[in-house]
Amino acid sequence: MPARSHGTGQFRAEDFARLGQGVVFEPGVLVFHPEQIEIGDDVYIGHQTILKGYYRGRLVIGAGTWIGQQCFLHAGGDLTIGRDVGIGPCVRVVTSTHRLDAPELPILRAPLDFAPVVIEDGADLGVGAILLPGVTIGRGAQVGAGAVVTRDVPPLAIVAGNPARVLRRRGER
Repeated sequence: MPARSHGTGQFRAEDFARLGQGVVFEPGVLVFHPEQIEIGDDVYIGHQTILKGYYRGRLVIGAGTWIGQQCFLHAGGDLTIGRDVGIGPCVRVVTSTHRLDAPELPILRAPLDFAPVVIEDGADLGVGAILLPGVTIGRGAQVGAGAVVTRDVPPLAIVAGNPARVLRRRGER
């Protein structure tokens, strides 16, 4: 049995730092540390998504954003999602990683490093994309399905692959 639980993920509207008008939480959504979460107006959050607030980081979701089902959004190192962002089903965003500079420790017991993730206005994350700590997805950028983003994506770029690489800019052929 674990020494401590992260809680049930159950939440009430009044628990949030900010909860806009017209927000839809589909059944099965879990929210941890809602006091660290700000959600703008007209945001959709799909079935079985986990909003993993943290005691120290902020999760900010801009107005008009759409989050598909079964996403995992971790905000220990701060996660900022702009306005009108599309996040496909099963996307994973993480803002922490275990340090590897203490080989005498199991990795699970190693200290955490935190780094913010920023997804700028109008960007889109394809089904199953993974964003690692410290990356910024530029305004209007498209991250392809299944991409693993390990470094910043420029505005209007289209990226895909593992690790994600720029294929072209939106509007180019």
